[in-house]
Amino acid sequence: MVQTGILLGYGNPLLDISVQASKDYLDKYDLKADNAILAEDKHKPMYKEMADTFPDVEYIPGGATLNSIRVAQWLLKTPKATSFFGCIARDEFGDILTKAANAAGVDVKFQYTKKEPTGTCAVVCTDKNRSLVANLAAANCFTEEHLDDPSNWAAVETSKFIYFGGYPLTVCPDAMVRIAKYAAEQNKVVLMNTSAPFLCTFFKDAMLRMLPYADYFFGNESEADEFAKANDLGTTDRKEIAMKMANWEKVNSSRSRTVVITQGADPALVVADGQLKEYPVIPIKESEIVDSNGAGDAFVGGFLAQLVQGQSLDECMKSGHRVANIILQRPGCTFPEQPPSS
Repeated sequence: MVQTGILLGYGNPLLDISVQASKDYLDKYDLKADNAILAEDKHKPMYKEMADTFPDVEYIPGGATLNSIRVAQWLLKTPKATSFFGCIARDEFGDILTKAANAAGVDVKFQYTKKEPTGTCAVVCTDKNRSLVANLAAANCFTEEHLDDPSNWAAVETSKFIYFGGYPLTVCPDAMVRIAKYAAEQNKVVLMNTSAPFLCTFFKDAMLRMLPYADYFFGNESEADEFAKANDLGTTDRKEIAMKMANWEKVNSSRSRTVVITQGADPALVVADGQLKEYPVIPIKESEIVDSNGAGDAFVGGFLAQLVQGQSLDECMKSGHRVANIILQRPGCTFPEQPPSS
Protein backbone atom coordinates (compact mmCIF):
# COMPACT_ATOMS: atom_id res chain seq x y z
CA MET A 1 0.00 0.00 0.00
CA VAL A 2 1.22 3.49 -0.82
CA GLN A 3 0.21 6.63 1.04
CA THR A 4 -2.74 8.65 -0.23
CA GLY A 5 -1.70 11.65 -2.27
CA ILE A 6 1.82 10.34 -2.96
CA LEU A 7 1.60 11.40 -6.64
CA LEU A 8 0.30 14.75 -7.89
CA GLY A 9 -0.24 15.59 -11.55
CA TYR A 10 -0.82 18.97 -13.20
CA GLY A 11 -2.04 19.16 -16.78
CA ASN A 12 -4.85 20.14 -19.14
CA PRO A 13 -7.99 18.04 -18.51
CA LEU A 14 -9.76 17.42 -21.82
CA LEU A 15 -12.57 15.20 -23.02
CA ASP A 16 -11.37 13.22 -26.05
CA ILE A 17 -13.81 13.05 -28.97
CA SER A 18 -12.44 10.09 -30.88
CA VAL A 19 -13.29 8.83 -34.38
CA GLN A 20 -11.87 6.52 -37.03
CA ALA A 21 -11.43 8.54 -40.23
CA SER A 22 -9.72 8.56 -43.62
CA LYS A 23 -6.69 10.48 -44.82
CA ASP A 24 -9.14 12.72 -46.72
CA TYR A 25 -10.52 13.91 -43.39
CA LEU A 26 -7.01 14.75 -42.18
CA ASP A 27 -6.39 16.66 -45.40
CA LYS A 28 -9.65 18.57 -45.01
CA TYR A 29 -8.33 20.14 -41.81
CA ASP A 30 -4.64 20.18 -42.79
CA LEU A 31 -3.67 17.58 -40.15
CA LYS A 32 -0.76 15.14 -39.95
CA ALA A 33 -1.36 11.47 -39.13
CA ASP A 34 0.71 11.24 -35.93
CA ASN A 35 0.87 14.69 -34.38
CA ALA A 36 -0.54 16.93 -31.64
CA ILE A 37 -1.50 20.56 -32.16
CA LEU A 38 -3.62 23.30 -30.62
CA ALA A 39 -6.85 24.08 -32.46
CA GLU A 40 -6.91 27.13 -34.70
CA ASP A 41 -10.09 28.79 -35.96
CA LYS A 42 -10.09 26.53 -39.04
CA HIS A 43 -10.32 23.47 -36.76
CA LYS A 44 -13.22 24.69 -34.60
CA PRO A 45 -15.99 23.12 -36.76
CA MET A 46 -14.40 19.67 -36.32
CA TYR A 47 -15.77 18.98 -32.86
CA LYS A 48 -19.47 19.29 -33.69
CA GLU A 49 -18.94 17.68 -37.09
CA MET A 50 -17.27 14.64 -35.52
CA ALA A 51 -20.00 14.32 -32.89
CA ASP A 52 -22.80 14.67 -35.47
CA THR A 53 -21.53 12.72 -38.49
CA PHE A 54 -19.39 9.83 -37.27
CA PRO A 55 -21.49 6.88 -36.05
CA ASP A 56 -18.56 5.42 -34.07
CA VAL A 57 -17.73 8.61 -32.13
CA GLU A 58 -16.45 7.90 -28.62
CA TYR A 59 -16.10 10.22 -25.62
CA ILE A 60 -13.10 9.28 -23.51
CA PRO A 61 -11.72 11.23 -20.50
CA GLY A 62 -8.41 12.59 -21.69
CA GLY A 63 -5.70 15.14 -21.47
CA ALA A 64 -2.24 13.54 -21.48
CA THR A 65 -1.42 14.17 -17.81
CA LEU A 66 -4.77 13.00 -16.46
CA ASN A 67 -4.41 9.87 -18.61
CA SER A 68 -1.03 9.11 -17.01
CA ILE A 69 -2.38 9.77 -13.52
CA ARG A 70 -5.46 7.56 -14.12
CA VAL A 71 -3.21 4.71 -15.30
CA ALA A 72 -0.93 5.08 -12.26
CA GLN A 73 -3.98 5.10 -9.98
CA TRP A 74 -5.34 1.97 -11.68
CA LEU A 75 -2.08 0.15 -10.96
CA LEU A 76 -1.60 1.47 -7.42
CA LYS A 77 -5.16 0.56 -6.32
CA THR A 78 -4.95 2.60 -3.07
CA PRO A 79 -7.89 5.04 -3.29
CA LYS A 80 -6.69 8.61 -3.85
CA ALA A 81 -3.04 7.60 -4.08
CA THR A 82 -3.01 10.21 -6.84
CA SER A 83 -4.31 13.76 -7.11
CA PHE A 84 -4.64 16.15 -10.04
CA PHE A 85 -4.78 19.89 -10.81
CA GLY A 86 -6.41 21.37 -13.89
CA CYS A 87 -9.25 23.66 -14.95
CA ILE A 88 -12.70 22.71 -16.29
CA ALA A 89 -16.21 24.21 -16.44
CA ARG A 90 -19.30 23.04 -14.60
CA ASP A 91 -20.93 21.58 -17.72
CA GLU A 92 -21.83 18.23 -19.27
CA PHE A 93 -18.30 17.42 -20.49
CA GLY A 94 -16.87 18.57 -17.13
CA ASP A 95 -19.25 16.21 -15.35
CA ILE A 96 -18.17 13.29 -17.56
CA LEU A 97 -14.51 14.05 -16.81
CA THR A 98 -15.06 14.42 -13.07
CA LYS A 99 -17.12 11.22 -12.75
CA ALA A 100 -14.56 9.22 -14.74
CA ALA A 101 -11.62 10.53 -12.67
CA ASN A 102 -13.44 9.92 -9.39
CA ALA A 103 -14.47 6.43 -10.49
CA ALA A 104 -10.81 5.75 -11.24
CA GLY A 105 -9.91 6.76 -7.67
CA VAL A 106 -8.09 10.01 -8.54
CA ASP A 107 -8.52 12.89 -6.09
CA VAL A 108 -9.27 15.65 -8.61
CA LYS A 109 -8.84 19.21 -7.38
CA PHE A 110 -10.23 21.10 -10.34
CA GLN A 111 -10.31 24.85 -10.70
CA TYR A 112 -13.63 25.92 -12.24
CA THR A 113 -14.14 28.71 -14.76
CA LYS A 114 -17.22 30.36 -16.26
CA LYS A 115 -15.23 31.93 -19.10
CA GLU A 116 -15.00 28.83 -21.32
CA PRO A 117 -16.57 25.35 -21.64
CA THR A 118 -14.64 22.24 -20.61
CA GLY A 119 -11.79 21.57 -23.03
CA THR A 120 -12.00 18.93 -25.73
CA CYS A 121 -9.51 17.11 -27.91
CA ALA A 122 -10.37 15.82 -31.36
CA VAL A 123 -8.72 12.42 -31.81
CA VAL A 124 -8.68 11.48 -35.48
CA CYS A 125 -7.50 7.89 -35.87
CA THR A 126 -6.32 6.78 -39.31
CA ASP A 127 -5.03 3.22 -39.60
CA LYS A 128 -3.07 2.85 -36.34
CA ASN A 129 -2.08 6.52 -35.96
CA ARG A 130 -3.75 9.37 -34.13
CA SER A 131 -3.88 13.08 -34.83
CA LEU A 132 -4.73 15.21 -31.79
CA VAL A 133 -6.30 18.67 -32.05
CA ALA A 134 -6.77 20.21 -28.61
CA ASN A 135 -9.32 22.95 -27.99
CA LEU A 136 -8.11 23.91 -24.52
CA ALA A 137 -11.06 26.19 -23.67
CA ALA A 138 -11.46 25.94 -19.85
CA ALA A 139 -8.09 24.18 -19.47
CA ASN A 140 -6.52 27.41 -20.73
CA CYS A 141 -8.04 29.31 -17.79
CA PHE A 142 -5.99 27.71 -14.98
CA THR A 143 -4.45 30.39 -12.76
CA GLU A 144 -1.84 30.41 -10.04
CA GLU A 145 -4.57 31.52 -7.58
CA HIS A 146 -5.66 27.88 -7.39
CA LEU A 147 -2.51 27.21 -5.38
CA ASP A 148 -3.42 29.88 -2.82
CA ASP A 149 -6.28 27.73 -1.50
CA PRO A 150 -4.80 25.81 1.48
CA SER A 151 -6.72 22.63 0.60
CA ASN A 152 -5.13 22.64 -2.87
CA TRP A 153 -1.63 23.51 -1.67
CA ALA A 154 -1.97 20.65 0.84
CA ALA A 155 -1.92 18.26 -2.15
CA VAL A 156 1.49 19.70 -3.11
CA GLU A 157 2.77 19.32 0.46
CA THR A 158 1.46 15.75 0.84
CA SER A 159 2.87 14.51 -2.46
CA LYS A 160 6.33 12.99 -2.79
CA PHE A 161 6.26 12.84 -6.60
CA ILE A 162 4.92 15.60 -8.88
CA TYR A 163 4.32 14.98 -12.59
CA PHE A 164 3.89 17.86 -15.04
CA GLY A 165 2.66 17.45 -18.57
CA GLY A 166 4.30 19.82 -21.01
CA TYR A 167 0.99 21.21 -22.25
CA PRO A 168 0.39 23.61 -19.29
CA LEU A 169 3.50 25.49 -20.46
CA THR A 170 1.03 27.24 -22.79
CA VAL A 171 -1.34 28.03 -19.92
CA CYS A 172 0.34 28.88 -16.61
CA PRO A 173 4.07 28.23 -16.42
CA ASP A 174 4.23 30.40 -13.27
CA ALA A 175 2.13 27.83 -11.40
CA MET A 176 4.39 25.03 -12.66
CA VAL A 177 7.55 26.82 -11.54
CA ARG A 178 6.06 27.68 -8.14
CA ILE A 179 5.22 24.03 -7.46
CA ALA A 180 8.53 22.75 -8.89
CA LYS A 181 10.61 25.25 -6.88
CA TYR A 182 8.90 24.18 -3.65
CA ALA A 183 9.35 20.51 -4.61
CA ALA A 184 13.09 21.00 -5.22
CA GLU A 185 13.48 22.74 -1.85
CA GLN A 186 11.68 19.83 -0.13
CA ASN A 187 13.58 17.19 -2.14
CA LYS A 188 10.40 15.87 -3.75
CA VAL A 189 10.77 14.13 -7.11
CA VAL A 190 9.79 16.31 -10.08
CA LEU A 191 8.88 14.68 -13.40
CA MET A 192 8.09 16.43 -16.66
CA ASN A 193 7.07 15.51 -20.20
CA THR A 194 7.88 17.39 -23.40
CA SER A 195 4.37 16.30 -24.57
CA ALA A 196 4.43 17.68 -28.15
CA PRO A 197 7.01 18.91 -30.69
CA PHE A 198 5.49 22.41 -30.95
CA LEU A 199 6.08 23.00 -27.22
CA CYS A 200 9.82 22.50 -27.69
CA THR A 201 9.85 25.27 -30.29
CA PHE A 202 7.08 27.80 -29.66
CA PHE A 203 7.15 27.50 -25.85
CA LYS A 204 10.89 26.90 -25.58
CA ASP A 205 11.48 29.64 -22.98
CA ALA A 206 8.79 28.28 -20.66
CA MET A 207 10.13 24.73 -21.09
CA LEU A 208 13.66 25.85 -20.27
CA ARG A 209 12.37 27.58 -17.12
CA MET A 210 11.01 24.22 -15.95
CA LEU A 211 13.71 21.82 -17.16
CA PRO A 212 16.24 22.66 -14.39
CA TYR A 213 13.70 21.40 -11.82
CA ALA A 214 13.06 18.09 -13.60
CA ASP A 215 14.50 14.95 -12.00
CA TYR A 216 12.87 12.88 -14.76
CA PHE A 217 12.32 14.16 -18.30
CA PHE A 218 10.14 12.18 -20.73
CA GLY A 219 9.65 12.59 -24.47
CA ASN A 220 9.12 10.67 -27.68
CA GLU A 221 11.35 10.57 -30.75
CA SER A 222 9.79 13.52 -32.60
CA GLU A 223 9.84 15.66 -29.45
CA ALA A 224 13.49 14.81 -28.79
CA ASP A 225 14.36 15.72 -32.39
CA GLU A 226 12.51 19.03 -32.11
CA PHE A 227 14.12 19.83 -28.73
CA ALA A 228 17.57 19.29 -30.26
CA LYS A 229 16.75 21.57 -33.20
CA ALA A 230 15.16 24.30 -31.06
CA ASN A 231 18.10 24.35 -28.64
CA ASP A 232 20.87 24.06 -31.23
CA LEU A 233 22.26 20.88 -29.68
CA GLY A 234 24.27 20.28 -32.85
CA THR A 235 23.29 16.62 -33.24
CA THR A 236 20.51 14.45 -34.62
CA ASP A 237 21.78 11.36 -32.77
CA ARG A 238 19.05 10.63 -30.20
CA LYS A 239 21.48 8.98 -27.83
CA GLU A 240 23.52 12.18 -27.76
CA ILE A 241 20.34 14.25 -27.42
CA ALA A 242 19.28 12.16 -24.40
CA MET A 243 22.72 12.64 -22.78
CA LYS A 244 22.59 16.40 -23.35
CA MET A 245 19.09 16.57 -21.84
CA ALA A 246 20.33 14.62 -18.81
CA ASN A 247 23.29 16.96 -18.35
CA TRP A 248 21.21 20.16 -18.62
CA GLU A 249 21.45 22.58 -15.69
CA LYS A 250 19.72 21.18 -12.58
CA VAL A 251 18.45 22.90 -9.42
CA ASN A 252 18.27 19.92 -7.04
CA SER A 253 21.80 18.51 -7.15
CA SER A 254 21.03 15.67 -4.72
CA ARG A 255 20.12 13.40 -7.67
CA SER A 256 21.03 13.30 -11.35
CA ARG A 257 18.41 13.70 -14.05
CA THR A 258 16.93 10.60 -15.70
CA VAL A 259 15.85 11.04 -19.33
CA VAL A 260 13.44 8.64 -21.04
CA ILE A 261 12.90 8.87 -24.81
CA THR A 262 10.39 6.46 -26.33
CA GLN A 263 10.67 5.63 -30.03
CA GLY A 264 7.46 3.88 -30.99
CA ALA A 265 8.27 0.28 -31.88
CA ASP A 266 12.02 0.87 -31.45
CA PRO A 267 13.78 0.52 -28.07
CA ALA A 268 13.35 3.36 -25.57
CA LEU A 269 16.53 5.31 -24.74
CA VAL A 270 17.17 5.95 -21.05
CA VAL A 271 19.96 7.96 -19.46
CA ALA A 272 20.33 7.45 -15.70
CA ASP A 273 23.35 8.36 -13.57
CA GLY A 274 25.15 9.40 -16.76
CA GLN A 275 24.76 5.95 -18.37
CA LEU A 276 22.68 5.23 -21.47
CA LYS A 277 20.65 2.05 -21.73
CA GLU A 278 18.16 0.78 -24.32
CA TYR A 279 14.88 -0.92 -23.38
CA PRO A 280 13.10 -2.91 -26.14
CA VAL A 281 9.31 -2.62 -26.30
CA ILE A 282 7.02 -5.65 -26.08
CA PRO A 283 6.49 -6.95 -29.64
CA ILE A 284 2.94 -6.47 -30.92
CA LYS A 285 1.36 -7.47 -34.23
CA GLU A 286 0.02 -4.69 -36.40
CA SER A 287 -3.34 -6.48 -36.45
CA GLU A 288 -3.57 -6.27 -32.64
CA ILE A 289 -3.23 -2.48 -32.49
CA VAL A 290 -6.56 -0.61 -32.17
CA ASP A 291 -5.01 2.87 -32.05
CA SER A 292 -1.96 4.59 -30.58
CA ASN A 293 -3.91 7.31 -28.76
CA GLY A 294 -2.93 7.30 -25.08
CA ALA A 295 -0.14 4.71 -25.42
CA GLY A 296 2.58 7.22 -24.50
CA ASP A 297 0.49 8.53 -21.60
CA ALA A 298 -0.06 4.97 -20.40
CA PHE A 299 3.67 4.24 -20.60
CA VAL A 300 4.35 7.15 -18.23
CA GLY A 301 1.53 6.02 -15.91
CA GLY A 302 3.01 2.53 -15.72
CA PHE A 303 6.46 3.98 -15.03
CA LEU A 304 5.13 6.31 -12.31
CA ALA A 305 3.24 3.54 -10.51
CA GLN A 306 6.46 1.59 -9.95
CA LEU A 307 8.60 4.65 -9.22
CA VAL A 308 6.42 5.86 -6.34
CA GLN A 309 6.68 2.37 -4.83
CA GLY A 310 10.47 2.61 -4.80
CA GLN A 311 11.02 0.11 -7.60
CA SER A 312 14.12 0.02 -9.81
CA LEU A 313 14.43 1.78 -13.16
CA ASP A 314 14.27 -1.61 -14.89
CA GLU A 315 10.93 -2.34 -13.16
CA CYS A 316 9.60 1.13 -14.04
CA MET A 317 10.42 0.60 -17.72
CA LYS A 318 9.00 -2.92 -17.73
CA SER A 319 5.74 -1.63 -16.23
CA GLY A 320 5.57 1.29 -18.68
CA HIS A 321 6.01 -0.97 -21.70
CA ARG A 322 3.54 -3.55 -20.38
CA VAL A 323 0.78 -0.97 -19.85
CA ALA A 324 1.43 0.75 -23.19
CA ASN A 325 1.05 -2.66 -24.84
CA ILE A 326 -2.38 -3.09 -23.19
CA ILE A 327 -3.56 0.39 -24.19
CA LEU A 328 -2.48 -0.08 -27.84
CA GLN A 329 -5.05 -2.88 -28.04
CA ARG A 330 -7.91 -0.68 -26.78
CA PRO A 331 -9.55 2.58 -27.97
CA GLY A 332 -7.87 5.64 -26.45
CA CYS A 333 -6.54 5.56 -22.91
CA THR A 334 -8.99 2.98 -21.57
CA PHE A 335 -8.05 -0.09 -19.60
CA PRO A 336 -9.54 -3.32 -18.23
CA GLU A 337 -11.08 -3.34 -14.75
CA GLN A 338 -8.19 -5.27 -13.24
CA PRO A 339 -4.53 -4.35 -13.84
CA PRO A 340 -1.99 -7.02 -14.86
CA SER A 341 -0.86 -9.09 -11.89
CA SER A 342 2.85 -8.85 -12.55
